[in-house]
Amino acid sequence: MVQATPFLLVLFLALGAHRLSAEQCSLTGHWVNDLGSNMTIGIVNENGDFTGMYRTAVTATSNKIEDSPLVGSQHLPNQLNSQPTFGFTVHWNFTDSIAVFTGQCFVNEHQNEVLKTMWLLRLHANKREDDWKATR
Repeated sequence: MVQATPFLLVLFLALGAHRLSAEQCSLTGHWVNDLGSNMTIGIVNENGDFTGMYRTAVTATSNKIEDSPLVGSQHLPNQLNSQPTFGFTVHWNFTDSIAVFTGQCFVNEHQNEVLKTMWLLRLHANKREDDWKATR
């Protein structure tokens, strides 16, 4: 039985390593949400920082929608945290508002990466008294 213990440990580590790599979640790439908005995130650097572009499919303005830059950060994945949390800010190029998103990257049962997010949109307020209606 003493001889079997190292073998079982090696087998467990090999199976565990395969499972972790299959469930590793990466933000880098092209994403499309349920409403048709799409986002491209570049390389996540060694600090977890990234940049990209966001094109919304929905807007409350009559202005022509344009690609808008985003900048963000994520917790770096590791053995215990392979589905990282992240946040990013979008500076809309076609209107005077800013959106912030926060969320987590998950790997679903089909091994697909899925981003689950919440967001806040800050509109420009012409006067301080209108501040209450400027955040959605």
